[in-house]
Amino acid sequence: MTKTALMGAFPSQEHNHRACQRQALRRAEEECARKGIRLTALRRRVLELIWDSHAPVKAYDLLDQLKGERRGAAPPTVYRALDFLVAEGFIHRIESLNAYVGCDGPDEAHQGQFLICRQCGESAELSDPDVTELLAAKAARLGFDVDQTTIELTGVCPRCRATP
Repeated sequence: MTKTALMGAFPSQEHNHRACQRQALRRAEEECARKGIRLTALRRRVLELIWDSHAPVKAYDLLDQLKGERRGAAPPTVYRALDFLVAEGFIHRIESLNAYVGCDGPDEAHQGQFLICRQCGESAELSDPDVTELLAAKAARLGFDVDQTTIELTGVCPRCRATP
């Protein structure tokens, strides 16, 4: 069985982001229904806000948006929703930015490699099992057992590179 890399591209000029967002929400709803878990209104709204763009978003930015919509929006409620969404694989946490981004493949277990544009802030997900396995093998040679691998690469995306 060959493992394939999951790749989420940087959005092009023609990218239909609303369709992208609707697809991510539909996948989350279907996966929750399949597992018999609840995608509450708050969890769904947090996921929707995260998918408003392909740029990682910070928890307190989410909280600020939610405060305008919901009474009682507070850090613990947002963090509980984020914890649920991460645990279910619908979003990833970008450690270096202390921010969250939607997952391009929530129905597949994978370790993430993230390409983050230092100019526009957008990100793309690359989850290549060969990279994950190589790092785990090298770590094992040092006696280290890897639980999770998240790699963050910073550079310039195609759209920013093309902009003079």
